[in-house]
Amino acid sequence: MPPTLTSSFVVAPAQAGERLDRVLAAAFPGRSRSSLQTLVREGRVTIEGESARPSAAVHAGARIEVRFPEPPPAELVPEAIPLRVVHEDEDLLVIDKPAGMAVHPGAGNETGTLVHALLARGGALSEVGGPKRPGIVHRLDAGTSGLLVVARTTAAHHALAAQFRDRGVEKIYEAIVWGRPREASGTIEAAIGRDPVHRRKMSTRAPGGRAAVTHWRVLRSMPGFSHIALRIETGRTHQIRVHLQALGHPVVGDARYGGSGWRGVPDPIRRRALKGLGRPALHARRLSFVHPRTGERMTFESPLPPDLKELLELLGRER
Repeated sequence: MPPTLTSSFVVAPAQAGERLDRVLAAAFPGRSRSSLQTLVREGRVTIEGESARPSAAVHAGARIEVRFPEPPPAELVPEAIPLRVVHEDEDLLVIDKPAGMAVHPGAGNETGTLVHALLARGGALSEVGGPKRPGIVHRLDAGTSGLLVVARTTAAHHALAAQFRDRGVEKIYEAIVWGRPREASGTIEAAIGRDPVHRRKMSTRAPGGRAAVTHWRVLRSMPGFSHIALRIETGRTHQIRVHLQALGHPVVGDARYGGSGWRGVPDPIRRRALKGLGRPALHARRLSFVHPRTGERMTFESPLPPDLKELLELLGRER
């Protein structure tokens, strides 16, 4: 069955006894009554979990659920956005992604993504990920800067995806976090899943979460902050950010996972810098994998971008 968009609502007392198709037309004024009747006949509309006819009378308090077919994907328009290409050959590209750029189109990111920039740049891209994710083997959060690999061919895509799945890709990150961990290094092993209350967040408290492993070590301690390196064995959504929040040392600037508390910083210069960062202080510094065609181990490094480098220097100064 193709993917669907589901919507549900409860019948109001004033609508008791009305036909189902009329109630649907009131709930979805942007859709024609005939199109809604078609959804009912196709079994995409249920009343309390049971299918019904368009003419069925509804009762107050009944829950109606509608499964709309997902619209066909709109054709992506290439955008001439500059990219820093670290490596390129006939099988793949390695990109140093800037902070603020989403990897592929999605809710709230219909333009200006890495995919749009890749399409404008030209050259083959793997179609394994579908029309909205050509070449995309793995992702970085929009606010995270650093390295990621893009596949040009189907064979390269499958080979790289297998390396990610089998933990053959080395991924090293750097982050600036709140506080100073008690230990110099450690490992976080905590399953991650969709937060049961806040559905846009991930959590280590979610039932049925997927296994996730993050290794970390302190590079430098500063008053109230730490600069740490992280190596992840798995690639769960928001993994580093969620694990560091669970550790009690959220990533600086990460509003979603508790890292945006700049108001409590007494020094006004530091406070302004933290407030103005505008993104999680997280950078994908190192990426290492086996080339899918040559079998050669390839390793790439990306220095800290200026915004994080400047923040580190500021936080490390004696006040």
